[in-house]
Amino acid sequence: MSVLEVRNLTKKFGGFTALNGVNFEVGSGEIFGFIGPNGAGKSTTIRVLLGILKATAGDVKLFGKDAWEDAVDIHKRLAYVPGDVNLWPNLTGGEVIDLFVKLRGNNITNRREELIKKFDLDPTKKCRTYSKGNRQKVALIAAFSQDADLYILDEPTSGLDPLMEKVFQECVMEVKRKGKSVLLSSHILSEVEKLCDRVGIIRQGQIIESGTLKELRHLTRTYMLVETREAIGSLHELPGVYEIKDTDKGMSFQVDTEELDNTIKYISQFGIVKLESAPPTLEDLFMSHYERKDKGEGKETGGVR
Repeated sequence: MSVLEVRNLTKKFGGFTALNGVNFEVGSGEIFGFIGPNGAGKSTTIRVLLGILKATAGDVKLFGKDAWEDAVDIHKRLAYVPGDVNLWPNLTGGEVIDLFVKLRGNNITNRREELIKKFDLDPTKKCRTYSKGNRQKVALIAAFSQDADLYILDEPTSGLDPLMEKVFQECVMEVKRKGKSVLLSSHILSEVEKLCDRVGIIRQGQIIESGTLKELRHLTRTYMLVETREAIGSLHELPGVYEIKDTDKGMSFQVDTEELDNTIKYISQFGIVKLESAPPTLEDLFMSHYERKDKGEGKETGGVR
């Protein structure tokens, strides 16, 4: 069952098309990673989902309701964390958390104190004294203190240190175990890779690929480290082989997945002593898309987030 459905979403600002036929969905109990560089259209999409912006064309539904027409009802069932949190400077962090939770009316008993301790936040300090990371903690604590059905997180760990990022990841997995859904927009690809069931890659207002990480691996290269009895000759002439380097441990290179079988057959004739391979990461996948597109279409241009 889909909690969120986006069909042919288009958003124009005058003559500029920020989103051009975006399609994706988030299922119940699923964590969906929404990735792309600044200017790709991530935050614009999220503003449409939240009912802040009205779509120029297309169909956007959350819990089966229209994102624009039924925004008030929808907001009763979702929690949102932006990447740049602004708080009331004269209120304490604890007061802001309480305000957000009371506005929702569906807080989880005792969850507030548990999260404050986990995120190592001093809730007695005024918000004007908080660093960016601490402001982010306030928003995250308020969000995860709510019993929402969908968590929309737009660059949620911006400003957090690695330890707090780990706490955030634990919170996301906890809500998933409870059957909740998460839309995670992030540029921290390792974070997306750890957490997400499926990902959608957006570029210049269009989804260029989507699916599970396993389904998207075919788009990237495998990293290999090989040690052989005899020197490997003419490896650079093989199709689909790149970044050939001699190292202390042998020869390293990258190979397109579809050429992996032929490459291994070729190097085996030189007497393989050691062979190590590593699957491509989401970052490899992401960068290969943009490198490939930029070579054919010119460099990425700026725009709305």
